[in-house]
Amino acid sequence: EVYFKTLSKQKQKEVMEKNGNNHKLRVCVATCNRADYSKLAPIMFGIKAEPQFFELDVVVLGSHLIDDYGNTYRMIEQDDFDIHTRLHTIVRGEDEAAMVESVGLALVKKPDIMIVHGDRFDALALATSAALMNIRILHIEGGEVSGTIDDSIRHAITKLAHYHVCCTRSAEQHLIAMCEDHDRILLAGCPSYDKLLSAKNKDYMSIISMWLGEDVKTRDYIVALQHPVTTDIKHSIKMFELTLDALISFNKRTLVLFPNVDAGSKEMVRVMRKKGIEHHPNFRAVKHVPFDQFIQLVAHAGCMIGNSSCGVREVGAFGTPVINLGTRQTGRETGENVLHVRDADTQDKILHALQLQFGKQYPCSKIYGDGNAVPRILKFLKSIDLKEPLQKKFCFPPVKDNISQDIDHILETQSALAVDLGGTNLRVAIVSMKGEIVKKYTQLNPKTYEDRLELILKMCIEAASEAVNVNCRILGVGISTGGRVNPREGIVLHSTKLIQEWSSVDLRTPISDALHLPVWVDNDGNCAALAERKFGHGKGIENFVTLITGTGIGGGIIHQHELIHGSSFCAAELGHIVVSLDGPECLCGSQGCIEAYASGIALQREAKKLHDEDLLLVEGMSVKKEEVVSAAHLIQAAELGNTKADSILQTAGTALGLGIVNILHTMNPSLVILSGVLASHYVNTVKDVINRQALSSVKTVDVVVSNLADPALLGAASLVLDYTTRRIY
Repeated sequence: EVYFKTLSKQKQKEVMEKNGNNHKLRVCVATCNRADYSKLAPIMFGIKAEPQFFELDVVVLGSHLIDDYGNTYRMIEQDDFDIHTRLHTIVRGEDEAAMVESVGLALVKKPDIMIVHGDRFDALALATSAALMNIRILHIEGGEVSGTIDDSIRHAITKLAHYHVCCTRSAEQHLIAMCEDHDRILLAGCPSYDKLLSAKNKDYMSIISMWLGEDVKTRDYIVALQHPVTTDIKHSIKMFELTLDALISFNKRTLVLFPNVDAGSKEMVRVMRKKGIEHHPNFRAVKHVPFDQFIQLVAHAGCMIGNSSCGVREVGAFGTPVINLGTRQTGRETGENVLHVRDADTQDKILHALQLQFGKQYPCSKIYGDGNAVPRILKFLKSIDLKEPLQKKFCFPPVKDNISQDIDHILETQSALAVDLGGTNLRVAIVSMKGEIVKKYTQLNPKTYEDRLELILKMCIEAASEAVNVNCRILGVGISTGGRVNPREGIVLHSTKLIQEWSSVDLRTPISDALHLPVWVDNDGNCAALAERKFGHGKGIENFVTLITGTGIGGGIIHQHELIHGSSFCAAELGHIVVSLDGPECLCGSQGCIEAYASGIALQREAKKLHDEDLLLVEGMSVKKEEVVSAAHLIQAAELGNTKADSILQTAGTALGLGIVNILHTMNPSLVILSGVLASHYVNTVKDVINRQALSSVKTVDVVVSNLADPALLGAASLVLDYTTRRIY
């Protein structure tokens, strides 16, 4: 009322005329279970806080036979909302026939706006009733994709609804593609995130103790929440059984929540009881946890497992690891914290997923909201003109005559833009999913930050445009660069001396903004390892190491199929393993590094020394006056019988071999891959050093030369191409 009085008389008059002399908008919010209410409660509090604009009615749907209904009812009462109507929609139990019969049982008083949420069959019943009674419908979380009968229900509600509040950009685009009016779509984010992002409870340990026991520590327990999949009940019950077996074997304290009331829930409860979950010392089986407490439990868990939408949506706000099981959430947008196990024949796959995920901490994701959804929704409600025609208008796209399928479109190749930032050249390539370099662009790498970034953008835009002509669909941009990189943020932290003005550089933001594509960035050594994992000798190998022998010496380590970055993104700086305390000075400032002996720069230094002393050239060799002496001249001299040049190469290979012996004794990989222009010249010496110096238990390691023509570009492409599948187990 205070706000209303601050408006000008003209504005007050407009508000009054817009919605009739009684300017309050009568909003009915309908909820059917705890999860549903957790999304709607923030909106309800917002409506209640503005009585000068809104009048709130609350409808609760459910069955008095179902515990969830009673819990939802109590939660609403505890939040001090008046419940105007109770609807018993489930009449015989949790089977398919009951779900269908429920659709015809919901009737409500006639408000101005009916707010329904999500994809529950109860919400479809209400939306159908409201549409037939000429009540305007606002649908929350439309446009999303999961993978079960829920999709059909959600999209059916979308077609009935007059207004839409969606959570993600993709959902907004789906609604537009479904011919909904763009002016009636609000991209607000998920309402529950308003609460999640401000829900840091200092007393979370008491909540953990209450539900899991006083001896349980943070990040040392699991939350499990799995529901039946109504389109494949038998398979979902089998998956639930395998999940419980894996959790029993994993032997961590676990909070198991009972499934929802969909068809198949009774069978899942029988599985729980058959395995003695309710009496097992490691398990706590509960039917309901208050939402505020549930937030704290998942926020501090070592892992969440199951197929609840909460796992792929809300839990991302805390960076808690999630294992998403089966097909119930197929198509949902997920953060990096989610590992998908689409199918499992035994408990082993689920158990392995637990071993991979448990105890990790991922970056917090805001895919589904930024904490400001409710203010946007209230503003949207106030903008609704009740005098507008009630009949929906669909925005159908224009239809062309003689539409036919285009075989080129059908055969379009999924590809990546790969960028390689070297000390001399800047290269951009279109790389296909199979590792084929479709087209490549090369320019000299500019010396300044501004010129370099401008050139990267120009080359990427040109390549992206050309991708259409060569029938490639670009999935994203991968960047390989020298120096220390934070791949989570896409930032070059510190560069090598070979690339100037290249420290504390955010590469992801400007390139993503310009191309409207996702961007990944990593160190060139790590990219070489990723290239080998996807396209080279490392394919299918669990533990291996890649060393790049070029201008400098770099590398990457794959351990248990995962790339190691280290706590400060400095892992696998293999070129700076010290093999001699009084060796030559390295560019890093230390002495005796592998790079100071075996890099292209080191060999060039030694070649110049020999040339200055007239000891480099032998019969069959010549160096033009204007020609710069390089490592290539040293190698040529050694091949033509120059014993001093050969001795330098042997020393370089020995230094590299000693460094690799240290790696073998530290990481114990089964494979070492030598990559780069010098690899073939070092491989035999490295094998000899391993045979002489390594422990007998690691001498059997395979040492091979990479067969990849361009590991830097292929590795940059792998950053993109792997990401489309790497979270799918």
